Amino acid sequence: MINQSALTNLASETVRELPASPVAFGVGSFIVFVVFLYLVLRLDQ
Repeated sequence: MINQSALTNLASETVRELPASPVAFGVGSFIVFVVFLYLVLRLDQ
């Protein structure tokens, strides 16, 4: 039989910390998108 504290521990949500702020993720992904777009349009010529 499983004790109550194990079930409570299993059901509790784990809080995950991001390595950077959400704004930094947005700026970083935008820069990557712009670089890929530049490469695609450059190689298209």
